[in-house]
Order: sequence, then C-alpha cells, then structure tokens
Amino acid sequence: MLEISHLCKRFGKVTAVEDVSIKVAAGETVVLMGPSGCGKSTTIRAVNRLIEPDGGSILFAGRDIVAMNDDELRRIRKRIGFVFQQFNLIGRLTALENVMLGLVMGGMPRDAAEEKAKEALRKVGMESHAGHKSGEMSGGQQQRVGIARALAFEPDLMLWDEPTASLDPILVREVLVVMEELAKYRASAMLVVTHEIPFALHVADRIVLMDQGRIKEEGIPSEVFVHPVSDIGEKYKELIQYQMNTNALTLAGKRIA
Repeated sequence: MLEISHLCKRFGKVTAVEDVSIKVAAGETVVLMGPSGCGKSTTIRAVNRLIEPDGGSILFAGRDIVAMNDDELRRIRKRIGFVFQQFNLIGRLTALENVMLGLVMGGMPRDAAEEKAKEALRKVGMESHAGHKSGEMSGGQQQRVGIARALAFEPDLMLWDEPTASLDPILVREVLVVMEELAKYRASAMLVVTHEIPFALHVADRIVLMDQGRIKEEGIPSEVFVHPVSDIGEKYKELIQYQMNTNALTLAGKRIA
C-alpha cells in the first residue's frame, strides 16, 4: 500500500528527516511516535507532499508520489485522507457543507456529495450536528467533522498528524474512540502520528519510534514497549511503568479512603 524509502528532508542547515523507511500494508495501522521535533510530522506530511522531500521515494499503490506532476498529485490525494492537528473548518459553512466541499469541488454532483457527507458524519457520530457551524461545536466535535471530511473520499490510506494535539484533555477521548473504531474495521490503511500511548497500545499493529530525524526501533507494541532495544524505546517503557504505578497508587488511596 505505502512504502517510504530513504526519505530525507532538510530545512536550511537543519536535518529534519534522515534516511527514513516505513511500510504500511493494506488495512494496517502503523503508529509513529517520538519526542517533539523528531521528524514525525515532517515524515507524514511528505507522504502527500504537503512538504516536499529532498530525497527518497514514496510509493503508494506502486507509484512514486515524489515523481508525480501536479495533476497526478491531485488525483492521488483523493485516495489519501489527511487529518490535521488544527481542524481547518470553514466557519461560515455547516458541518455537512464542510464535508461536502471537497467532493463538490472535485466534480461530484451535489446530491451524491451530500449523501456521502451524511454517511461520513454518521461514521464519526456527528450526523445530529450536520447543520451546526464550527462556532457551535466543541473542539472534539470539530475534529470529528475534520475526520468525516477525510473519510468522505473513501480513501485507501488515512494519515493522522497528531489529531488530538489541539484538544483539551477532556475532549481527547471522543476523537480517539472514533479513530479506534476506524482502525478496527480496517477500511483504510492508517499511518498515525500521536503521543497517545494508550491508543498506540490498543490499536497499533506496529509502532515506529523516531528520534533526531531517524527511526530507532519498530515492532509490535508488546515488543517495543515491553522489551525495547533503543534508548527512546526504554524511555517509553519507563513512562508506561510510571503511569501504571501512579494509577495503582491512586486506586489504592481511594480504597483506603
């Protein structure tokens, strides 16, 4: 489905991504993790050339996205959904209109676009908010509309660039639930950039850990987080253990009280 090979990206004298290679099979969910600034978002944005790579290849369904001209790139992007950190909704439009917009601009008849948009909103539990504008919705609801906008194209690949990063902690869960449901049904392959460890443990088929622009380790969650072989993997293991101990102490305190 997706094969990133020897991807490189530099911003001036700063190397953001160096020799990164990742494969994502059809229906697979791969989670890309690492500290802020390690190159995760640069990598995922290079997949549909929101950021232009300086080197390497990105094969999608056997075709190199890096070598595509503008017309080819526009066509291939219809098969690749992208969910951003920011919601990027148009404030004057309703949720339904935001989801329909890309379909209509792509040439789909308005009636057909409306039906697809309604179905996409239903998948993310937002059908009852179809007539609401962004100012009438919470951050979590707006992000779910953003997810519906990507799903409306029925993509073969979904890219997620820290989709909960702009949300208050109390709203994060509602977006993660939607992502977990989508991953469960495997309608699309998914490459997810996130800091949400519970989501990665529960949903990922594979974890890819990055640091300083390079891949340091990858494998199934039970290997990467339980028996890490890299420094960054060891830090995640310690963090998970700390969170488990903290939760256990909290529960014990409640029982004593």
